Amino acid sequence: MKRIKLVVAYDGTHYHGWQLQPREITVEGVLNEAISALTGEEIQVIGASRTDAGVHALGNVAVFDTQSRIPGEKFAYALNQRLPEDIVIQGSEEVAPDFHPRHQKCRKTYEYTILNRRFPLPEYRHTAFFYYGKLDIHKMQEAAQFFVGEHDFAAFCSAGAQVRTTVREIYALEVIPLDSERIVIRVQGNGFLYNMVRIIAGTLLEVGKEQIGVSDISDIIASCDRGQAGPTAPAQGLKLVEISYE
Repeated sequence: MKRIKLVVAYDGTHYHGWQLQPREITVEGVLNEAISALTGEEIQVIGASRTDAGVHALGNVAVFDTQSRIPGEKFAYALNQRLPEDIVIQGSEEVAPDFHPRHQKCRKTYEYTILNRRFPLPEYRHTAFFYYGKLDIHKMQEAAQFFVGEHDFAAFCSAGAQVRTTVREIYALEVIPLDSERIVIRVQGNGFLYNMVRIIAGTLLEVGKEQIGVSDISDIIASCDRGQAGPTAPAQGLKLVEISYE
């Protein structure tokens, strides 16, 4: 028996999230079917990040155990012939039998894209959140710095999360104008709570609209009250960019 690690990119538009669910098409479910068909075994992958419906990924990570004689690095090529075009394996390799994608120390990087112009563009309807009003990017950049460091992010966690602690560490948070119409919120941390990145994005949008003050961010974090933070930004703007392991 050996353990294979996959780096998985996908367009989450037509999937009900990553995690396997009855009667729903999910990324995990499609992977299980493709790998099982390839190996002739009953395969259940273990994913690093359980992205929500409509959320995309460039580099989610999953592992599975197999007795197949296919070399680890060849799984990517074999699976890409069986997977739909909106799920593509970016790389595969054999890892230690005890490697678990959610229990290793890692850095996760997410990006949230905002299309800020008078009218929406069809090209970005599945990959960016459209907002037509004026945004103060400088204030959003100032507010972003209050999130950096280790904090209790309970105010930025949706109800229903089953976690032992809401303390997380954010290593970097940037608000980057890509051009005159697109803004990217890029955040890197050791882990994220349920909807945490989308709530941070929604809060920074409120700062940009001048509905929340820059100096209010530290008080919102300290409150640990979800009601004090901004709304949860829509899923389509979010993308899991990378998971890097120590």
